[in-house]
Amino acid sequence: MTRIDSSETILIADFDFGDVDIERAVVEGAGLRLIAAQCKNEDEVIEAGREVGGVLTQYAHVGSRAIEALTRCRVIARYGTGVDIVDVDAATRRGIQVTNAPSEWCAEEVADHAVALWLAAARKICRYDRATRQGEWHWQTGAPIHRLRGQVLGLLSFGSIARLIADRAKAFGAEVWAHDPFLDQSEIRASQVRPVSFDDLVEGADYVVVQAPLTPQTHHTFDRATLRRMKPTAILVNTARGPIVEDAALHQALTEGWIAGAALDDLEEEPAKQRGWRPSNPLLALPNVIVTPHAAYYSEEAMRMVRTIAAEEAVRVLTGQPTRFPVNDLTAGSHPHRDGSPSHGS
Repeated sequence: MTRIDSSETILIADFDFGDVDIERAVVEGAGLRLIAAQCKNEDEVIEAGREVGGVLTQYAHVGSRAIEALTRCRVIARYGTGVDIVDVDAATRRGIQVTNAPSEWCAEEVADHAVALWLAAARKICRYDRATRQGEWHWQTGAPIHRLRGQVLGLLSFGSIARLIADRAKAFGAEVWAHDPFLDQSEIRASQVRPVSFDDLVEGADYVVVQAPLTPQTHHTFDRATLRRMKPTAILVNTARGPIVEDAALHQALTEGWIAGAALDDLEEEPAKQRGWRPSNPLLALPNVIVTPHAAYYSEEAMRMVRTIAAEEAVRVLTGQPTRFPVNDLTAGSHPHRDGSPSHGS
């Protein structure tokens, strides 16, 4: 039997999808070896991956310290689109290829989820459901509720997922605005969407849907100062990354009536990254908040696709093939981040 060198081993640093059968079929089908762990911090990534040639990561942070320690690593493949859990600069300096999955793998799912959160929050679906289960049968339980047609849904960013959200929102008669500093306004107008400044978006929209990537610049975009400027009847929907919204500020905004409600697909602390997480976040106790467990990307079809992409990208690097979805350009020493949608699991 041929012995496989450790540099031909791929480590799955962490995963929450029950098995690694999809990855194993791809990796072992290429003649490589797969091992799986459940790392919750960088020390555990280092311990599990010290000798491996490739790493697949879902939530586990692979920072500069791990990258320096993984001396035989040639590729870090991200399950999903966002790469903020990987130190791309450090990887580039070490000649390590970083890959991700383009946002198309879950674009339809995230757009559907964003609209579902918007409708559930606007129509007070969860509040009605809780009250009915407790024996309260009154339409007044959800008051006030306003007609969607003619109201403004504002999108923070106008990438591929935001455009799908816009198409869905227009079907309900909402007027759609978008703010995206990286796009020419004519491109936004071409989708029958009104381009606006960030100030106008925050101050004028009845519903604000966050679909921006998490970067140092977007971290805590929705802090106390921003939330104070929103309409008191406004609802904030976040199907991007949790830390774009400051949880403590949002809690204050909701309890003091600065805004009317929020629907979140992620929390700032990202529970999946923590061992032994408990639901102690004060937002979870508020009746005007809907929280889903960073599940906007999820469908069976999307999961199969992103797991296959990550495994195939790692295999391509270790077998000398060009990557399909590189995050960093090792030849030029630069690393254009291919980020613009919520990543699987953060």
